[in-house]
Amino acid sequence: MRSILEDPRVAAATLTGSEPAGASVAGIAGKKIKKTVLELGGSDPFIVMPTADLEGAATTGVKARTINNGQSCIAAKRFIVHADVYDEFEKRFVECMKALNVGDPQKESTEIGPLATPQILRDVDEQVKNSVAAGALLLTGGKKLDRPGNFYEPTVLASIPPKSPASCEEIFGPVALLFRVNSVDEAIQLANDTNFGLGAAAWTSDVNEQTRFIEDIEAGCVFINGMVASDPRMPFGGIKQSGYGRELGEFGIREFVNIKMVWVQE
Repeated sequence: MRSILEDPRVAAATLTGSEPAGASVAGIAGKKIKKTVLELGGSDPFIVMPTADLEGAATTGVKARTINNGQSCIAAKRFIVHADVYDEFEKRFVECMKALNVGDPQKESTEIGPLATPQILRDVDEQVKNSVAAGALLLTGGKKLDRPGNFYEPTVLASIPPKSPASCEEIFGPVALLFRVNSVDEAIQLANDTNFGLGAAAWTSDVNEQTRFIEDIEAGCVFINGMVASDPRMPFGGIKQSGYGRELGEFGIREFVNIKMVWVQE
């Protein structure tokens, strides 16, 4: 990697990867005064308010959490639910997670496949166990499956202590984290209480709440009543430890175009 970044023929670089990898690429490129675009980790909030379509929010939330078996930077990870609808959402969400079909990724009927490496499986298992030991409530799942391959049960944790791994680390697997809040302000505060700022989703039919989430959530993109997804027509990227710069769309191509100012006097 270093030899490529230091090659004078390479003018800029972009990376989708981990924080350490991003820091390394940025450091090497920076010494050579070369521009970088970094799309790194995420701990995306998925907020559900009282006016939300709970069935749609629950089913979409499960899909958003388990995309690529939960190994996606833009997967929904922290489900922040208003107290007025928390119990009903939790019930629907847990039922959907339990119903997921875990198995061979080459089969059409499979909804959750194996994790990418044995190390990722060990990391996820350790994060869940340490969070439960710290006081988190295990609603379903919570263990490696006894079969060949890097399979982990679809898992849901609730009542998560602030300093536990589930609260402050990115879990790269099919593990959903549920949080109960009492107001829009509390939901936004919790959504922003992370070092990451990639994407966010908020489910509400209240226009004022939609405006608050759009304006106040610290993230590179905010989706209202839908799941975070990249679209080649739109710019995509994060803030804070999730990286900088944008991919895709008009803004994405401009990241690697130097603007030349021309002034001509007749």
